[in-house]
Amino acid sequence: MTSPSAEPASVSGQEILLDVRNLQMHFPVTSGLVFQRTVGMVKAVDGVSFSIAKGETLGLVGESGCGKTTLGQCILRFHKPTSGEIHYQGEDLTQASGRRLRELRKDIQMVFQDPYSSLNPRMTAGQIIGEPLTIHRLAKGKTEERIAEIMSLVGLSPAMASRYPHEFSGGQRQRIGIGRALAVDPTFLVCDEAVSALDVSIQAQIINLLKDLQRKLGLTYLFIAHDLAVVRHVADRIAVMYLGHIVEIAPRDPIYDEPLHPYTQALLSAVPVPDPEVELTRPHVIITGEVPSPLNPPSGCVFHPRCPIADERCSQVTPELREVRPGHWAACLKV
Repeated sequence: MTSPSAEPASVSGQEILLDVRNLQMHFPVTSGLVFQRTVGMVKAVDGVSFSIAKGETLGLVGESGCGKTTLGQCILRFHKPTSGEIHYQGEDLTQASGRRLRELRKDIQMVFQDPYSSLNPRMTAGQIIGEPLTIHRLAKGKTEERIAEIMSLVGLSPAMASRYPHEFSGGQRQRIGIGRALAVDPTFLVCDEAVSALDVSIQAQIINLLKDLQRKLGLTYLFIAHDLAVVRHVADRIAVMYLGHIVEIAPRDPIYDEPLHPYTQALLSAVPVPDPEVELTRPHVIITGEVPSPLNPPSGCVFHPRCPIADERCSQVTPELREVRPGHWAACLKV
């Protein structure tokens, strides 16, 4: 799925911080123990284009396995993309290496999904938050002061710096993870399912913390999630991903009130409404079957085998991500 020449992403008039163009991340599948040979390619991310404006939060949603996390990891250069471009403040991250890549990574940080496995159990909270300062040589003899400042910023008492991760609750551990990301004073955060492992009440606290930090520090977020209710409270715009492709992208309210792509409609119809009368009368879009394998994706529109309105043309023509309404982009032949 290719992107048109127009800009499918930024809010009009705002400065673009991150610009992703036709990004592909394909992983080889090999066979054989000794003489390994490539038997196929898993197309985890396949031709994705979008932009994020400075100070904006872009929510990225979709089913498990659709490529959301891989996309975030490509932006941080955990993987070198197969092809495409990732421009951060005008510089292509895919071409950066060595010292320059290290400098750029200081400005782009990740908050991981699991606050249990993402923290080293043998390090104290203070050591975890202070480690990036040592790696990037930013402390300059004031490490303890900076650690105390960061802990206060994320809602933890500096007196807890000597405690180990197992001595904290799940929400507190995630605050440590956020503090670690903020220690090097980044501009852009990739939040990879940052609240999905937490209780609902704690989710609200972490979301409020992220929003407060964005206002105070001028941060920009890529907020990856599968919970549409959570994303609605966080994101300015939302991109919907399916099988390695972005199928719809729009400001928050239009995508919830008038979704254009059948997959987005199905996702939203699966979210329960607390009013029983509304729940009984609202339309439900049912999708059948399983998500196809990214090793052998369908021809044409990748969603057509499960789409309730697909016809023969959908299996033959790959739809472009096009602007159907002002600021509202969709990749569907039927809209």
